[in-house]
Amino acid sequence: MTSPWLTLIGIGEDGVLAPGGQDALMRAEIVYGGSRHLDLASVGSAEKRTWPSPFASVFEDLSQLQGKRIAVLATGDPMWFGIGSSLVRCFGADQLRVFPSLSAFQLAASRLGWPVQDCECLSVHGRPVDLLRSALYPGARLLVLTSSADTPREVADLLADEGYGQTRMTVLEHLGGEKERKVASTAEDWSCEVAAFHTLALDVVAEPGTHIRPRTPGLSDEAFHHDGKMTKQDVRAVTLAELKPHPGAVLWDIGAGCGSVAIEWLRAANRTQAFGLEPLAERRQMAMDNAVALGVPHLKLIDATAPEGLQGLPEPDAVFIGGGLTVPGIIDVVLKALPHGGRLVANAVTLESEAVLLAAYRTLGGNLKKISIHRASAVGGLTGWRPLMPVTQWSLTRS
Repeated sequence: MTSPWLTLIGIGEDGVLAPGGQDALMRAEIVYGGSRHLDLASVGSAEKRTWPSPFASVFEDLSQLQGKRIAVLATGDPMWFGIGSSLVRCFGADQLRVFPSLSAFQLAASRLGWPVQDCECLSVHGRPVDLLRSALYPGARLLVLTSSADTPREVADLLADEGYGQTRMTVLEHLGGEKERKVASTAEDWSCEVAAFHTLALDVVAEPGTHIRPRTPGLSDEAFHHDGKMTKQDVRAVTLAELKPHPGAVLWDIGAGCGSVAIEWLRAANRTQAFGLEPLAERRQMAMDNAVALGVPHLKLIDATAPEGLQGLPEPDAVFIGGGLTVPGIIDVVLKALPHGGRLVANAVTLESEAVLLAAYRTLGGNLKKISIHRASAVGGLTGWRPLMPVTQWSLTRS
């Protein structure tokens, strides 16, 4: 078995390499890294190359160098929100040897006395800070990789907007280096100037009356902007239970509307993806606004209807049909796209759509149920039950 040609070496703010990294670096013919990394490390006689611009071109550059001994320097643990995952995707794990240093998360937790297993480790480096909205709850401890010196101010504004203005924010600059510094304040009082290179720690505190948004499916209908046509809270919770979101899973949401099902799918598990088909521009805008407000701005919305709009999408782990059931052949198209073990869930409120589900149930099996919800409301000076429109739901796991 041949040795990997590509070596990924973690380096600290103080220039100390990961254990075993110096020997690997001295064997390299070419070393890639940021200017700061290359200045800190002793690379021997190897050729130094700084990251190209645009950065994405580095993968093509590296592919042309296969067969040479290449080393890549990266901050901390390159496999934790670092370049390591991209290199593995591009070249395969068997072509890569990794020497990790302490991560920024580990260093920050050690400075604060926070057990890492009790923290949520996140990154908004090159990502919207709105992602933090789905991670907020009273008592949460978040360790966050950031993009720039402006990120803490953006996060402070977000926390205040969400009702978490009393959250204790701590910026840990240049962790492990000579310029290490700690700056702290509450979110509502944040006015600090900080270095661009830092890790942000949030000790989350909710203000009295703050509405808590759990990641378990079944957010209140008031959490969404909508035009009245949406999958309501109780039915949505049942629907997500049948769709079974899990980390890394992909959802197709046909007839996305205001995005409520796709948004709850994305909130329910990490690394999920959701693609929503919605032909009405005003509903796509509502769905996007809802996704940002609820911490999942990575929802993908497509101006199309099924089945045409499904072409070219990643293979789904689950499909929800909330509209368009009467389109001829739609169920057959979806079932062909689903892998074994994939889930199909379809909801109907009209007799015509219900007839499609009944025919599918008779032909294909699965589970067919009627969901009927009654809510208490005033009847004169007394209280009575008012029914919501019943929903027929058919679900099937492809076997």
